[in-house]
Amino acid sequence: MTPKPEPCSERPAGVTHLLGRIRAGDGSAVDQLLPLVYDELRAMARGVFGDRRGHTLQPTALVHEAYLKLAENLEGLEGRRHFLVVAGKAMRQVVADHARGLGAAKRGGGRRAVTLDTDLTGEAGSAIDLVQLHESLERLAALNERHARVVELRIFSGFSVEETAEVLGVSARSVKSDWAMAKAWLRKELRADG
Repeated sequence: MTPKPEPCSERPAGVTHLLGRIRAGDGSAVDQLLPLVYDELRAMARGVFGDRRGHTLQPTALVHEAYLKLAENLEGLEGRRHFLVVAGKAMRQVVADHARGLGAAKRGGGRRAVTLDTDLTGEAGSAIDLVQLHESLERLAALNERHARVVELRIFSGFSVEETAEVLGVSARSVKSDWAMAKAWLRKELRADG
């Protein structure tokens, strides 16, 4: 008899359970985790690039690279949501590292601007240099850590306003305000740098 797949409502408990087993030292749980979260990670990766095609780093490669980064530190993760937060951060790092590798010169030099599925620039479908975005987020974090976390959670983890509020322990209204302020700040930064 073939076992039934886990219903979607049980999926978060499955991830949390596997992370608990990993923390307890069960190495076999690491191999079971990727198939359980793969579709969500792939959706997050597609969300980073939107519908744009032709980038040298495809969603599947982004998932695999991010998971390799994550696999080194799974013991510290406490549940599905924590896993997705850290996965978003890992994807941001992989994308920035990849973009840096495409060219070293500050202006141009083979670096590619990509279209993110977001309205950071204020213009639908406009391109953003990922290295520039990463560097701008680092500067924003130095000024206001929570604003930078809101951007990271919304763009790279694909979290809704409500999910972001829950992760940060603030109200949805605060997240909306932070998101608006962070976008305005980033628009100014991205225009000044570009």
